Amino acid sequence: MKNKFILSHRGQEPEPSTLYLVGTPIGNLNDISSRALNILKNVSLIACEDTRQTKKIMSKFQISNNLISLNKHNSLTKTPKIIDFIKSGKSIALVSDAGMPGICDPGEDVVKAVKSEGFDVICIPGACAPITALVSSGMPSSSFTFEGFLPKKKIDREKIIQEISKSEKTTIFFESPHRLKKLLKELHEFCGEDREIIVARELTKKYEEHVGNNIKEVMKFFEKKEILGEITIVLKGIDKKINLEFNESELKKEISELMNAGISLSAASKYLSKKKGIKKNLLYNMY
Repeated sequence: MKNKFILSHRGQEPEPSTLYLVGTPIGNLNDISSRALNILKNVSLIACEDTRQTKKIMSKFQISNNLISLNKHNSLTKTPKIIDFIKSGKSIALVSDAGMPGICDPGEDVVKAVKSEGFDVICIPGACAPITALVSSGMPSSSFTFEGFLPKKKIDREKIIQEISKSEKTTIFFESPHRLKKLLKELHEFCGEDREIIVARELTKKYEEHVGNNIKEVMKFFEKKEILGEITIVLKGIDKKINLEFNESELKKEISELMNAGISLSAASKYLSKKKGIKKNLLYNMY
């Protein structure tokens, strides 16, 4: 029987023929657990997103072990080798550059492949940027959505941002420093300037900062700054208590202003439909 729904009592770690997912620090190397260090020290092999990053941990904690790279460029060829290694009775640790492997990296596919062969996959939990940003944001955390990096293609990107703009759940996502200003403009267009947001930069590192209040103020803060480092964004969901009828006069006013600027009723309705997440024909008929 390949799939085991209940794991037996674990013996001394690391165990043979096992893949260990090891959470590593997202900045401050002291955040790694003693259990994680034990696994990294004693497994037969460590598969890393980037061996140079993993060597920083190895050096700090005086660990010597065998490393191989496993990333989006070579995962198709390296995954079968990892499975063969596990089949031979040896244990492997899988780590990402920072945080939990399998989050926005090929670790997800490796886990699926290893489990399909009937071998154990054990997680050694550690730091996680999305959760770190969420719990320190002060926003609702009992129900949330993680979107990772948003699509680069415009049509796909706008579709997901529109969905985010209408969600009642807190949304967490990543963005690269050089695209942050563009993203803030997009969120401003779809969510409005008053939507609560936190931009967490360089979490757990020396220059960690949490910039936020609303989209308008965050845009102003970063307007003339050079943005560096790892970025995690937390966006508050839409207030489910908002009543469309209550805002009807405001919506009519916005349509009027757009039409006074020379935009047709149809085009104005289409624009506000995208921005507000309201059906176009409802806006059209309202006016």
